[in-house]
Amino acid sequence: MNTVLVSIITAAAMLFQGLPHASSRDGARQIVDNDVFTVWDVTWARGQRTPAHSHDSDSVSIYLAGGTIRITSPDGMSRVVTRNVGDAAFDPKGGVYGEENTSETSPVRAIVVNLKERRDPPLQNASGYPNAFPRPDVKKLLENDRVIVWDYTWTPGMPTPVHFHDKYVVVVYLENGAVKSTTVDGNSVVNEISFGLTTANPRARLHTEEVVRGKARAIIMELK
Repeated sequence: MNTVLVSIITAAAMLFQGLPHASSRDGARQIVDNDVFTVWDVTWARGQRTPAHSHDSDSVSIYLAGGTIRITSPDGMSRVVTRNVGDAAFDPKGGVYGEENTSETSPVRAIVVNLKERRDPPLQNASGYPNAFPRPDVKKLLENDRVIVWDYTWTPGMPTPVHFHDKYVVVVYLENGAVKSTTVDGNSVVNEISFGLTTANPRARLHTEEVVRGKARAIIMELK
């Protein structure tokens, strides 16, 4: 490689050292923090440029408002990606880059889940019921060694099969309505949901779910 080019790349990399973390940005609001992940609600205003920042953890972004984003790496190379509502993207630890919302008319918004180093393997399912996922009519958006992300729409009048949650989950709702959760001993609770509502749910839950008002669709991240 040309020695001048090597020097330029090395200098650029040095400039990006000590930069703020991905979560230290304008438009980021922390909504969940526990031992296994931190969840942020992040908005990029139209034309907003986020300075280069370091990704010190694996992360998953689930989009609530789509658009185009220009991603620029330390060597000056850039690419434009298009995100739509309901899209999910995985960003591995170690990335360093800046971002710019290049959409013409609107902000881009995403729920960003930063995965911590702690890894709790899925629980053994001895319940006699199937795991929560996969289930009928669910769509898998992505899978790797850290997460599985699903897109699921509840059908009115059709409760899900009773299922066991063997993994931690982050649920990002994309509709407004109400979902009833019923345990195997018959206890029920109705949860109000709305577009953008994000919940972090523990493992070892055994129940069935049913939409009882409005609509219910969610992007659901399971942590392996």
